[in-house]
Amino acid sequence: MEFIDYYKLLEIDKQANEADIKKAYRKLARKYHPDLNPNDDGAKKKFQQINEANEVLSNPENRKKYDKYGKDWQHGEAYENARKSQNGNQGYNTGGFSQNQGYDGGDFSDFFESMFGGNANRGGRQTKFKGQDLNATLQLDLKDVFESHKRTITINGKSIRLTIPAGIENGQTIKITGHGGAGENGGPNGDLFITFELSNHSIFVRERDNLFLNIDLDFYLAILGGDLTVETFDGKKVKLKIAAETQNGTKVKLKGKGFPVYKKEGVYGDLLISFNIKIPSKLTTEEIEIFTKLSKLRSHGN
Repeated sequence: MEFIDYYKLLEIDKQANEADIKKAYRKLARKYHPDLNPNDDGAKKKFQQINEANEVLSNPENRKKYDKYGKDWQHGEAYENARKSQNGNQGYNTGGFSQNQGYDGGDFSDFFESMFGGNANRGGRQTKFKGQDLNATLQLDLKDVFESHKRTITINGKSIRLTIPAGIENGQTIKITGHGGAGENGGPNGDLFITFELSNHSIFVRERDNLFLNIDLDFYLAILGGDLTVETFDGKKVKLKIAAETQNGTKVKLKGKGFPVYKKEGVYGDLLISFNIKIPSKLTTEEIEIFTKLSKLRSHGN
């Protein structure tokens, strides 16, 4: 039976820690995954070996046995017991077995070939491997995530219907379980990770659950006060009472008129409005005269 050095296979040394193993496995699994190497039997075999190496080395107990017994790590204890029995009853000579012999595949492996057959390193069973996780980007407008809705997307030729929750953030990633690459040997499918990229073509600025809006306020309305109708993000209209002598930069908060809170149905942030006083331009002669009189009245009054 050919010996495969799991450490060399994952391109790590024997002192590698758990993080090193995980990093090496992910890198090589992506490189040799069957979905990325269709009709490549060599890549498929390599992928299976990489998964097998990761399965053994990422488990501290299994790794310990592998370091001691090599490819026959699953039956190492059985070998020891059998060896002791044969030594005691028949004077069986192992030829001075050591841990290093386990790696070189000497009489240690020959023993298992005869005892357990050619699949000793797998216990006669094929190892199940989870499929590769897939990543996708979904581009939407801000208005598309104001309400929860269902949408069908196509990934690798497969149509997937998913619910997009209201209030999702730009750059946020969600996981769709079981919609990644196909598993190996009956293993589970991988997962699909979708990252959302949101564009904003509205006059509103979003900060998490709150919306911000700048409104040009008519000069005379700011001076005298009155009613102002404002359209919110969902298109509904709200009537505001503008106080007389409203100053430039005045802010008003409309509670609950902002953006939906993610995964909290019916809960919304606030809409914060800032007023920019719009100074009239292209004044007529009569208007200039009136403003001049007003200016003189203000100066005399002070």
